[in-house]
Amino acid sequence: MGLKPDSTAFYKTLVRLALPIALQNLIAFAVNFADNIMVGRLGDLAISGVFIGNQIHAMVQLITAGLGTSLVILGTQYWGKRDIKSIRSLTVICLRISLCAGLVFSLVTALFPVFAAGLFTNKSDVIETASSYLQLVGISFVFFTVSQVLISSQRCVEKVRFGMNIALVTLGINIGLNYILIFGKLGFPAMGVIGAALATLISRIIECAIAVIYIFGFDKRIGLTLKDMKKLDRFLGFSLIKYGAPVVAGDIVWAVNSFAYTAIVGRFTADIIASFNITGMMSTLVYIWMSGLAGAVGIMTGKLVGSGAAVAEIKPHARRVQRFFPCVGLFTGLFIFFARDLLISLYSISPEAVIVARQLMAVLAVIMVGTSYQMPGLGGLVKAGGNISFVFKNDSIFVFLVVIPSSIIAMALKAPAWAVFLCLKCDQILKCFVAVVVINRFRWIKNLTEG
Repeated sequence: MGLKPDSTAFYKTLVRLALPIALQNLIAFAVNFADNIMVGRLGDLAISGVFIGNQIHAMVQLITAGLGTSLVILGTQYWGKRDIKSIRSLTVICLRISLCAGLVFSLVTALFPVFAAGLFTNKSDVIETASSYLQLVGISFVFFTVSQVLISSQRCVEKVRFGMNIALVTLGINIGLNYILIFGKLGFPAMGVIGAALATLISRIIECAIAVIYIFGFDKRIGLTLKDMKKLDRFLGFSLIKYGAPVVAGDIVWAVNSFAYTAIVGRFTADIIASFNITGMMSTLVYIWMSGLAGAVGIMTGKLVGSGAAVAEIKPHARRVQRFFPCVGLFTGLFIFFARDLLISLYSISPEAVIVARQLMAVLAVIMVGTSYQMPGLGGLVKAGGNISFVFKNDSIFVFLVVIPSSIIAMALKAPAWAVFLCLKCDQILKCFVAVVVINRFRWIKNLTEG
């Protein structure tokens, strides 16, 4: 049976928006993945050190993503009204915030790397390796936060390929520098973990420079100028705080969850930490695929709500999302299960670490089925549709009352690594039961641009 015309348009738009977003996220992830793969040739300790070091970056990424998501949620609804001036003003506000946040993280990690690494593990050898990596990588955070906000501004107006293109340039630079600096090629000394950090720093600086030059010099759709940076729209600033605060708070909750995750994993031995790191790479890989699709759903939903569409017009859109994504989840789970040995083979790790990594990925394969439904459902429909605070409250309840307590109990009972991992990820399944009820009540549809 062929798709109805509206269904055809839905899937075409989903693919048009999702592929560049997913590819951009994939390429951005590949910057850290390249560090892991190349450093992976140096053994368990090097892998563990980079894993701990990258958790600070993960926290920065979550907070930056919250700011970017707030911009996209409001921006796409204004895009539905074709109000470019408001999108421009929102971008300026987010740029100011991102610059301040990036500076704070850069200063803390660059000046106090041992303290920062010690928050995640009590293993002295891992702290030593992680701190040397963090001291350089930390400087890149301020450049990263600015470039990501600029990329988000382009998503507001459906220019999703910009982020993909700039990420591709960053990846090429990072991989080339990794090869030269980690292993000592073209006359450079072999710098190991420090070489990986330096390569990431240089690539992030270039990424930020390209984004700033393009947005302020060549982009015509938003038309941002340096003069705009001096202006501050108080009404939109209030709107961003009102609607963006739950988004940023939600990502802070996930930053806390990430902190707890790493702190719990950091109590294992180096070989098991390496297994969690490898599984984390696979988890992030498929999460990128899902977040690209969820991001596309969010852009479509925000534009639809902002244009003033009736509830009757939005319901078919929501139902298509709920039919499509469980199928994606099943495919993703099967991919993880059958591709796990291929990914593990890329690392030089101990036999014990291989066994644990296979177990963790088997659990991840099941977990991703739940993620594929609740992420686009709660993030792409409920949050982008206007009910932002619900997602924050829901995440907070699961993180603080389910995930963290169950994981601590599992550690106290000396449960195997796969059981601890299941506790750390159990919310991805449990949220599905909440999502199916909330989505189909359709009380989440709110036009945030009114008034």
